[in-house]
Amino acid sequence: MSAAIDFYFDFSSPYGYLMAEQIDAVAARHGRQVNWHPILLGVIFQATGSRPPADGVSSKGTYMLRDFARSARFLGLPYNPPSRFPLPTQNAARAFYWLDGQDGALARQFARAVYRAFFVDDRDISAPETVLEIAEKLGVDRSTLATALQSPEIKARLKREVDAAIAAGVFGSPHVIIDGEAFFGADRLPQIEKWLETGGF
Repeated sequence: MSAAIDFYFDFSSPYGYLMAEQIDAVAARHGRQVNWHPILLGVIFQATGSRPPADGVSSKGTYMLRDFARSARFLGLPYNPPSRFPLPTQNAARAFYWLDGQDGALARQFARAVYRAFFVDDRDISAPETVLEIAEKLGVDRSTLATALQSPEIKARLKREVDAAIAAGVFGSPHVIIDGEAFFGADRLPQIEKWLETGGF
C-alpha cells in the first residue's frame, strides 16, 4: 500500500469539518489510509505569527463566514453556524489521542461526532462534559476517559503532535500532506483527488 496521508485539523475549524467528512472516502478510493492529527490552532497561529481567518469584523471575516455555509452546501453537508466561535479544543483533541491509542477507527468516529456536535448541533465542545458525553454515546467508558483527559501522558502527546505539525509546516486547518506535498483547505479536495489518481502532477 502507498504511504499514508496526514490530515491535520482543529475541531473549531469549519473547513476541517468539511474535510473530515470526505478525506477517508477519498483516500480509500485510491488505496490509501489517513493518519488523523488534531492540532491546536491557537498554538499554531502563535508559532507562525498568523491570525484566525474569520474575525467577524473585517470584510474578509464576513466573507469567510458566508463561505463556510456555502462550502457546506456545495458538498451536501449539514452546517449550522455555531453561536460560540471559535472555541478551545484541547479536551476534544486529548480525547481523540487517547481513543486513537485504543481504536483508530473509533477515534475517527469520535472526531466526526465532535465536529457535527459543534457545526450542526451548536454544542459547546470546549466543555469536558460535552466531550465525555459524545464519547459515551460511542460506547466509551466515561470515567476512564475523564481520567485520561487530565493525564500527563495525553497532555504530552497533544503537545508533541502540535510541535510535529509546526515542524511539518502546518499553518492552519485543514492541512493535508500527501507524498510530501501539502494541500491547505477543504477546497483542495479536487486537487487531492487528482494527485491520488495520477500519483502526482
